[in-house]
Amino acid sequence: MRIMIAAAGSRGDVAPYTGLGAALRRAGHDVALAATDSFAPLAHAAGLEFRGLPADTRARGDVTDKRGLMRAASAFVTELGEGFADAVDKGTDLLLLSTTTAPLGWHVVEATGTPSLGVYLQPTAPTGDFPPVVTGSRSLGRLANRAAGRFALRMADRVYTQAAAQLRRRLALPPASPSEVRRRQEQANWPVLHGFSTALVPRPTDWRPGLDVVGTWWPHHDPAERLPAELEDFLSAGPRPVLVGFGSMASGDGERLSEIAVGALRRAGLRGILQAGSARLAADADDVLTIGDVPHALLFPRLAAVVHHGGAGTSAAALRAGVPAVTVPVTADQPFWASRLAAVGAAPASVPFGSLTAERLADALDRVVTRESYGRAATRAAQHMATEDGAQRVLRTVQQLTGA
Repeated sequence: MRIMIAAAGSRGDVAPYTGLGAALRRAGHDVALAATDSFAPLAHAAGLEFRGLPADTRARGDVTDKRGLMRAASAFVTELGEGFADAVDKGTDLLLLSTTTAPLGWHVVEATGTPSLGVYLQPTAPTGDFPPVVTGSRSLGRLANRAAGRFALRMADRVYTQAAAQLRRRLALPPASPSEVRRRQEQANWPVLHGFSTALVPRPTDWRPGLDVVGTWWPHHDPAERLPAELEDFLSAGPRPVLVGFGSMASGDGERLSEIAVGALRRAGLRGILQAGSARLAADADDVLTIGDVPHALLFPRLAAVVHHGGAGTSAAALRAGVPAVTVPVTADQPFWASRLAAVGAAPASVPFGSLTAERLADALDRVVTRESYGRAATRAAQHMATEDGAQRVLRTVQQLTGA
């Protein structure tokens, strides 16, 4: 079967699909990953065909206020929609659509009749259990949480208005608003599998049929890959260090964040590893090492703690390793995942990015490495996650949908 996975956004929004795609390929399917061009190396390393989508999140820089985030998202998906139909080969048997690409993919599905399945990294359906992931981490109560969830969907529909109109004209489809198309999918119980762990977010009991939480999809990495020799030497030279990294966040803020990180580590009496990332963290000292990208699966189990931005993938990777975290969320869904880590006891309350200081970070680090409760909670979550196989759940659903 020819399967296309469509994903868009930052690295954390795309990398998990390389592992999912590789699992589908091992099961005998031909798999293509459609994403923006910067992710072609990730797709090829996983043995997947790559299809380029227009637009690039890197060109927009960091946007932290909600109004600016909405404007940037609308511009991004409008560019994305311009080439989306081109990426869907006529021989495609099944479309797997991410949270970002589903509101575009639905129009292609309508025009071509191609079967489709949602593969989301975030919970987007309204629920009384928690507020929308993009509005913050504080629960408003069950009724208000659901109302806020419906409002968040309407705001997301607005982001796709221009892109959807252009795409429907190109596909010779009659006019239909993003809200109308979304409601059709909901009424048909369009299946959506969510690639995160029930250790962090159990499936809400008030979700409609067709929405399931299946477990995390882990980014692909070569089983033969090893950590760089310099990193191995550093890990072996003393007590377990703490990793500090902000992923694709905080571009251009590296000098300030590096100074804060090193100051906090030394106040807490800890060795540290700075992961450069988009912020370009860097420090040169005997007790601090700067690294580039390395597989979380290889590094995280050897750490004392992880300081990170609260991205879904990094949050899951720290839990999988049984390692406690200190979260410093920047924007979007990061406060939500930070709150989930705190809720399971694997992290203290997050440190807001805008008020991050060496003193606050040192205090949080001292707590997570000296109080055993954080490590025990992370270990319990890791044991739970070890019972889940998100990729196999997708494979079984694909087989049920298509009979393949």
